[in-house]
Amino acid sequence: MDKELSSSEEQATAKISSIFIYPIKSCRGISVSQAPISLTGFRWDRQWLVVNSKGRAYTQRVEPKLALVEVELPKDAFTEGWEPTKSSYLVVRAPGMDDLNVCLGKQCAKADGVSVWEWSGSALDEGDEASKWFSTYLGKPSRLVRFNTVSETRAVDPKFAPGFKVMFSDGYPFLLISQGSLDALNELLKEPVPINRFRPNILVKGCEPFSEDLWKELRINMFKFQGVKLCSRCKVPTINQENGIAGFEPTETLKQFRSDKVLRPNKKQQGKVYFGQNLVCHESLTQGKGKTISVGDCVYVFSKASSVAETAA
Repeated sequence: MDKELSSSEEQATAKISSIFIYPIKSCRGISVSQAPISLTGFRWDRQWLVVNSKGRAYTQRVEPKLALVEVELPKDAFTEGWEPTKSSYLVVRAPGMDDLNVCLGKQCAKADGVSVWEWSGSALDEGDEASKWFSTYLGKPSRLVRFNTVSETRAVDPKFAPGFKVMFSDGYPFLLISQGSLDALNELLKEPVPINRFRPNILVKGCEPFSEDLWKELRINMFKFQGVKLCSRCKVPTINQENGIAGFEPTETLKQFRSDKVLRPNKKQQGKVYFGQNLVCHESLTQGKGKTISVGDCVYVFSKASSVAETAA
């Protein structure tokens, strides 16, 4: 992608309207005005994980109460170069629970045998207080662990994005969705759903519905992103993020026009529905300063697939 980036907003395909980071996997996200890009996606994204007594990840698929868990980080945590001290905390809140304060600057014991999907390894245990809090809230033995960036690596599927890494994300460093796509879906639903059902990292506006399906090479604030795989959706979009109650929508409606049967009729059928585009950022492969994107940044698309059927999914 060696084309020069024009500074004219008139040539932009879209503009970032929101940025979301989810520090604890499957818990509520934080809307931020800017976010530093790290080696694994946005800094702090899915850095923590709640696990059961065997070290296996809890997600909203089996513990929908996690949807009610709010997370707060220091306001300066999303500025470039900020480092935590012993007085910096991850604050966790949930209905009926006292606040849990997790120190960001403390040394943690290593917990072996942690697993999420296909990956297993060691993580950093946030201690007995956090364990008691989540065990009480979920009603079963639980622990809060942090990804061990010093000793562990979790690779993105090399079939789609060789060389890239994540922490506890489902599979890819960034998920992008357009407001147009959400609006188009909501026009078909009896009860509209908010964007938090789909848990994107980047929400953009100003483009046609589902145009992000085709984006292959794009730039945001001079950083090179690549659309690598349509996002197939699991049960989580059917869970109301305000009360943790699961239903059937919007998945039932998505099946009517966003299934592989409809979008990719000549490809192998897997019974999936798609909403959003998974991205990687090429600048995340190297260390360096100045890697921040912000709400209001323009999105410039330089390469598109010819059709949804020709995209990776």
